[in-house]
Amino acid sequence: MPDSLDPSLLLVAEHDGVVNLTLDRPSAFNSLSLAMLDQLHGELARIAANDTARVLVLRGNGKAFCAGHDLKEMGEHRTPDDLRRLFGRCSEVMIQLTQLPVPVIAAVDGIATAAGCQLVAACDLAICTERSRFAASGVKYGLFCSTPMIALSRNVPRKPAMEMLLTGDFVDSERALAYGLVNQVVADAELETAVAAMVARLVDKPKATLALGKRAFYTQLEMGMTDAYAFATEVIVDNAMMDDFDEGLAAFREKRKPRWGQT
Repeated sequence: MPDSLDPSLLLVAEHDGVVNLTLDRPSAFNSLSLAMLDQLHGELARIAANDTARVLVLRGNGKAFCAGHDLKEMGEHRTPDDLRRLFGRCSEVMIQLTQLPVPVIAAVDGIATAAGCQLVAACDLAICTERSRFAASGVKYGLFCSTPMIALSRNVPRKPAMEMLLTGDFVDSERALAYGLVNQVVADAELETAVAAMVARLVDKPKATLALGKRAFYTQLEMGMTDAYAFATEVIVDNAMMDDFDEGLAAFREKRKPRWGQT
């Protein structure tokens, strides 16, 4: 598969700790070519190492959030090695989103299908417009959404997830909300306002505590209950010994808002 990185595939902006990544292949409905995935992989690695980053917002430019993998590219480079490289890189990106030490918000306006639906599910939070639609549509092209299934099935209950995977049919924004795939549905013109409100609710929390909590959340999901409680007990003990809790206790005693600074 091609190795070239077109700088127009991903728009990057940062302001006051909020990093905005915008998929920028509107003519291809922001489909995830290998070059796009490589850029995402690189940018997520940089964000993970960026001490000033507090929140990541992921968007798509144009009429779609993301239409999944680039089927044209897949057809032209259809060897096991090429496909393993493509799907492997995609899986790495999804894991990066989960492991990123800052909250990730998907701001969805338009369709999110197959690996695009996976991308939404891999984000910590998701806000979508009323016109947005979601599908695990690969089965309609003879390709079961096996890798999108991983993130989807960790967000959506089993029966709705299986219905999406087996039929490939779209679900509208309200059903996506009912399924737990998104946190909030807003009018089409109100997406940026809603995203800004969510960002504001996150950036006034201590960064280190959010990073610790996010990491613990995803780790305990893969454990049995007894192991999860043992693990979480150690996490909360470690958290209670951090500077963040010192400041939180001081603010509680002094009846004021915490001043987290860069913690």
